[in-house]
Amino acid sequence: MVGIAAWGAYAPRLRLSRKAVTEANAWVAPNLRAKAKGERSMANWDEDALTMAVEAARDALGPDDDRSHIDALYFASTTAPFVDRQNAGIVAAALTLEKSIASADITGSQRCGLSALGQALAAVRGGAAKRALVTTGEHRRARAASAQELDNGDGAAAFVIDADGGAAEFLGRGSVTDDFVDHFRGADGDFDYAWEERWIRDEGVVKLVPPAIRRALEDAGLKPSDVSHFCFPSTFSGMAASLAKTVGIAPEAVRDNLALILGEAGCAHGPLMLAHALEQAASGNVILVAQFGQGAEALVFRVGQGVAAARPARGVTGSLADRKDEDNYLKFLTFNGLVDWDKGMRAEKDNKTALTTLYRNQDMILGLVGGRCRETGVVQFPRTRISVAPNSPAVDTQEPYRFAERKASVLSYSADYLTFSMSPPNHYGMIVFEGGGRIMMDITDVEPGEVDSGLPVKMVFRIKDIDEKRGFVRYFWKAAPDRAAMAKNTALAAE
Repeated sequence: MVGIAAWGAYAPRLRLSRKAVTEANAWVAPNLRAKAKGERSMANWDEDALTMAVEAARDALGPDDDRSHIDALYFASTTAPFVDRQNAGIVAAALTLEKSIASADITGSQRCGLSALGQALAAVRGGAAKRALVTTGEHRRARAASAQELDNGDGAAAFVIDADGGAAEFLGRGSVTDDFVDHFRGADGDFDYAWEERWIRDEGVVKLVPPAIRRALEDAGLKPSDVSHFCFPSTFSGMAASLAKTVGIAPEAVRDNLALILGEAGCAHGPLMLAHALEQAASGNVILVAQFGQGAEALVFRVGQGVAAARPARGVTGSLADRKDEDNYLKFLTFNGLVDWDKGMRAEKDNKTALTTLYRNQDMILGLVGGRCRETGVVQFPRTRISVAPNSPAVDTQEPYRFAERKASVLSYSADYLTFSMSPPNHYGMIVFEGGGRIMMDITDVEPGEVDSGLPVKMVFRIKDIDEKRGFVRYFWKAAPDRAAMAKNTALAAE
């Protein structure tokens, strides 16, 4: 009964108005006005495919510090920050997974998110892994004034796979592999090059996806009429409904692809739609998710009785609700590196990373792991050989102490316009943690005037800075407003 034990999702808080984009480009691309409806998710400057995948995985795993039960990790993305460095290794370090886990990066196609999920299911079913984590994230850049700029969206989804599959039982899989090039991006390319839409739709999607769906249903021993939820991401209007009609799936089973409120999140979008379906499905429902990309992938699940208990704290529903309107198109271009702007002299520094120091302090830098003295109980960050306990500077008494899932608040802060920042002012401050410990760190996802002493915050895994000369991305943890805790405090105060 292998299947999904838990799931999670993440979408950036910023939502870029498509109307703002089309109005800014109306002078050069008036044809884009037809795409002016709705909004798309927009990654902050310090977010990428990997950081979003980490956040989705944290949502799936929950706040429990003990993650030793995960023995395999699959990270899927076509926009991973590193080509020759295992991105899954960074994800594992951020999540403080065991060093003994198996891990893999899966890429190369828009269906690689579902391919990773299928591989994880096969690994658990075959006994190669007991409990696998699949996480997929996408942050696709597009040329300014292009249709892709409006269609795309940023996001991530994650799933925990085990032999019990209490949330959803895996029933069947169907795959088609065919080098049908609907779009491509070369090794040195910054943007996708897309072919003509009618060719992609009529010769690609219409001919390659139905066989994968039929094989998945045959493998599951089900008929098309048994499908309760059909998930198929596509930027072509009505494509999912057309496929459903072709294979015999009921029209009412076709799910909204979230295009108007999220955009199309590449290889993460099929998994995102699956996660959304799980949040709304009832026990016994059959979910079929399929995705196109140099062939097609289709997976079938039956929702289990444990689906309600497995629902994540955030999920797709929470991600969609946690949003902020953004109509500054120039900010979007700047965050995505599409504008060559003067960053000033304060940005002129060498960002070379000492890889030896990064390795030796990996758990502190990537996992936000400090120390707790076994003798005095004093918590500190960074961890050192000598405890900072007053009047008891014990030596070598500290055990690892994870801060990432601890509740925290702002003790003091600064909003600095003098130092360089990709999104001024640069907010940073002293963060104090429930249970002890304090860390001076950056504060992200805030507007001027929003930060104050006592503000509840949560830890988020983000880009610290980028060594543009060498192409190295440095990651660390930042504080972001804990809006759920803020809403709870407001409700308690009103009572």
